[in-house]
Formats: sequence, C-alpha cells, structure tokens
Amino acid sequence: MAIRQKVLILYLSASTLDARVIGWSSFDGTGATETMAGDTDEPPYETGLAALRDGWRLIQMSPLIPHNAGDEFTTSYLKYEFMFEQLVETDA
Repeated sequence: MAIRQKVLILYLSASTLDARVIGWSSFDGTGATETMAGDTDEPPYETGLAALRDGWRLIQMSPLIPHNAGDEFTTSYLKYEFMFEQLVETDA
C-alpha cells in the first residue's frame, strides 16, 4: 500500500468557507481519474464547508487583501481560493 494525495481547489464567492463555490479544479495523484478543470458543469461541492464535512482537509486559503478604489469593477482572478487535500491508500 502507498499513500497518494488528491488536491481540490475551490474558488468561493466570499472569504468564508460556507460561501458558494464559483470555480474549481481537482488533481488526483492516485491515478484513479483523469479529469481536468472544466470537465464538469456542476461543482463537486456547494461550499467549502461541504468539502470539509466530506473528509477533505483544508491546507491553504487566500489572504484577505482589500481592493483599491475602483478595482471592484475590474474583472480579474478569482479572489477567494481554498486548497484541500485527501490522502488515499493505493496499491501502487
């Protein structure tokens, strides 16, 4: 048995874990799936809190940085990024 990592990156609509998921990516280090970002129309979870409740471990969240005046009308990167992981036993 070997331990492999799965990574889930959720972009939320606000800085709290109970905010709605608006973007996501996942990476499966176990090799069990070959999905890529944008492969599905529905997010894997409704909120970051739902991912925690399903056993994902939160390992990083974006720092809260205030907008400069006028930036609230600019389209840019997704601000509220949360990175989760699961450690999975495999037969590697």
